[in-house]
Amino acid sequence: MQKRLKLAVLALCLTMAAYAQNNTDTEKEGQNAINSEQAFTFTEAQLGEDDDMSQNVTIISSNQNVYASQVGYTFSPVRFRYRAFNQKYNEIYINGAQMNDMESGQFRYSLVGGLNQQTRGVENALPFEFNNFAMPAMGGSNNYDFRPSHMPTGQRLTLSGANRNYTIRAMYTYNTGLRSDGWAFSANLTYRWANMATSYVDGTFYNSVSYFFGAEKKLNDRHALSIVTWGNPTERASQGAATDESYWLANSNYYNPYWGYQNGQKRNSRVVHDFAPTVMMTWDWNINDKSKLTTSLTGRYSMYKSTKLNYNGGENPAPDYWKNLPSSYYDVWNEDDYWGRTQTGYNDFMYAKTYLMDSDKNRQINWDRLYYANQMGNTEGRDAAYYVQAKNNDNLNLTLASSLKTELNKNTSWNVGLQLATNKGMHYQTMEDLLGAKTFHNINTYALGNYASTDPRVQYDMNNPNAEVKEGDRFGYDYNIQVRKAQLWSSLKYNKGTMQTFVAGRIGGVTIQRDGKMRNGMAADYSYGKSGVAKFLEGGAKAGLAYRIAQGQTLTIGAGFELKAPQAQTAFVSPEINNDFVSNLKNEKIFSSDLGYQYENSWLKANVGGYYSYLTDVSEWQNYFDDLIGSFTYVSMTGIKKAYYGLEWGLNFKINSAFSIKTLGTISEAKNMNNSSVRYMNSTEGTYHDDLVYNKNMRESGTPLSAYNLTLSFHSGGWFIDVMGNYYHRIYLSYAPVFRYATALEKRQESWTGVYDANHNQPNSGNDPSKYIMTGEQVYYTAAQAAQDPNVQEGQLLPGVIDQQKSNGGFMLDLSIGKSIWLKKGSLSINLMITNVLNNTKLCTGGYEQGRMNFSVNSETGEVGSTRLYKFDKNPKKYYAYGINGMLNIAYKF
Repeated sequence: MQKRLKLAVLALCLTMAAYAQNNTDTEKEGQNAINSEQAFTFTEAQLGEDDDMSQNVTIISSNQNVYASQVGYTFSPVRFRYRAFNQKYNEIYINGAQMNDMESGQFRYSLVGGLNQQTRGVENALPFEFNNFAMPAMGGSNNYDFRPSHMPTGQRLTLSGANRNYTIRAMYTYNTGLRSDGWAFSANLTYRWANMATSYVDGTFYNSVSYFFGAEKKLNDRHALSIVTWGNPTERASQGAATDESYWLANSNYYNPYWGYQNGQKRNSRVVHDFAPTVMMTWDWNINDKSKLTTSLTGRYSMYKSTKLNYNGGENPAPDYWKNLPSSYYDVWNEDDYWGRTQTGYNDFMYAKTYLMDSDKNRQINWDRLYYANQMGNTEGRDAAYYVQAKNNDNLNLTLASSLKTELNKNTSWNVGLQLATNKGMHYQTMEDLLGAKTFHNINTYALGNYASTDPRVQYDMNNPNAEVKEGDRFGYDYNIQVRKAQLWSSLKYNKGTMQTFVAGRIGGVTIQRDGKMRNGMAADYSYGKSGVAKFLEGGAKAGLAYRIAQGQTLTIGAGFELKAPQAQTAFVSPEINNDFVSNLKNEKIFSSDLGYQYENSWLKANVGGYYSYLTDVSEWQNYFDDLIGSFTYVSMTGIKKAYYGLEWGLNFKINSAFSIKTLGTISEAKNMNNSSVRYMNSTEGTYHDDLVYNKNMRESGTPLSAYNLTLSFHSGGWFIDVMGNYYHRIYLSYAPVFRYATALEKRQESWTGVYDANHNQPNSGNDPSKYIMTGEQVYYTAAQAAQDPNVQEGQLLPGVIDQQKSNGGFMLDLSIGKSIWLKKGSLSINLMITNVLNNTKLCTGGYEQGRMNFSVNSETGEVGSTRLYKFDKNPKKYYAYGINGMLNIAYKF
């Protein structure tokens, strides 16, 4: 099927660049207002607010495209991403200024969370669609209009009740419109709340205030100046992923291991504080009737803090730690495992099972025990065995954007623009709670197993050795990352007769630099102070054509190529330790294309399209514990090639004036096309290791690659009723690279696990078989040689050995009912949204492989030790879609 799909897309070869016009009437306007409320309710309540889960919201829409305009809202309960693209390929602008995070490239939806009314005015641009604010990105671009004079005039009060991340929402909006004296004012205040007794996931809470204030002055017929400020101070407790075994023990797929009881009260260990106050000034200059210059200056200081429970020499306090689970005592996977299925092991299995199922207290963090352990340590003068730390990511951002829009003649429009931006990212760790302990010191306790306590390599900061850490102090790491960007873009549109064409291009430069604030003992000479500066020249071009082949029928085609600088987030090997850049760091090379067909008549509107994108020199970065070396590692993968291709469709059948049937869907593929080079750093030794990771055919995770929808809609007399049936398929989990290292595969083979076939490591003349891996051509290479030779094929791996974990998805039924009531003064809108009406609690929306080994390894000799009864490769951690949940909105506009 996948081969046929790829051939079909390649035959099509190239996406929608222009769309037919929509006629609107009062009833459609009411429907669109309700749909807008739905879209933002779903994304903020279920998807974009938790940075500890994958931020998968893709904000993309084109009102004249059935598929693109509906897919973001329709598939939001499973964190659908447009074309499975990473969110950095979807660019978000406000008044022409780009808002994507300059280190990760992603847009954090919480930046505008709660500002539902302010984000209704938006210009959308699909990947090959002409617009007035940028060259559209590979995943499309959106530009929100935050000018007070453009906000809908009047007041609006909205009250909402839900059983999702938050329980209550209250929103008040006031807009004057443009007054006779040339002034316009706008204000919004939103409050969202849930406590641990009302939120959908146990142990979580939500407390957020969103504000927006703006003023605009029309100076004369040519000039207008506006200034707006907004922010969203939020405190929320997070949900953690868990294994199916833990969900089974809790009898719920919404078990949350991040909380526990302290003095009889619930306490969550992962609490996020997030606030990004932003100020924007915009100057609009109508040069003449055909030309307009828009300039925006934006300043933002974002503060993000996420806490985490950690331990120092004690037992792992995580309630779902693998050694606490029943399957760590008894092999539940292999009926023939004589040694793993003893009577003693079975008795231990049953005891652990009974204990964990007996009470939720036994499945959660025991805060009282942690306090007691620290108090006992106080009597012996020991440092805290348990503590709560916080990861802090603060950013100071300044952006200047200016664009000129002009109509050269009745057929031709030309836009040109400039973006200048600088961002200082401040990354540091703080001590939040010593949990009753009296002392803690800023030393690398993990390295004490390799070095003496007097060795400088155990110091996190050699400039302040053995510094005592109090609550609120910084420890572990402290560094800044400075990113500067400059970009010039231009686009030209030409319309004549049955044809519409556009071309767009951009060129820019990016610089990246690290500034260390601690002299880490693992890198004494290159951790403190400023690193070198990495410089990248980026740019690209796109072209699109729309041709009306007959009345109501349009064919669209688009193609583009772009060089995109790597993200600062992936530029450093181990940013928490030193200034080293990733080796072989290059611009991403991006080819993208699509082909679409649109048909429209009085009873049918349809879009069908195919797309193909191919990326090379992609870099990715992770950090995790590596069993093979017994240490936490910082991992960089480079030279990755990726392909994204698929088919999309959206059809709207209008049965009569009140009833319509819609269907939309996608069959897509998003995967790595090669095995990549990997370099990782041992955090307890400061040493680098190079390897080959077998990650070819690994899919993009956390989004369905196949999704199908059928919607029945009734809109008449102020009523709006939508019944949506959605089926999701092929949802992959994030893969663990370490499980697929060439050296890891060798260790897995040594552990009596079937990895290679019987011909593996048969010696070539005179060669030591222990140093070689086999390829499909019966040639023998070291892992390093294999990584450097593009002609080397994969080893003779047995089927399923490196398969990526995935979910098969499932069906979800959603319902939306709305009513608009016109009053003597103003109007009333009532909207009830129920998601997952059939309460399908088995629909996995994503997660990750644990990446640990099923055997122990001697970290000094590298020898494989005993086999573990617990099977990490069969126990990925997952998230499940909420069961039946809903939200009731009542809005009064006056």
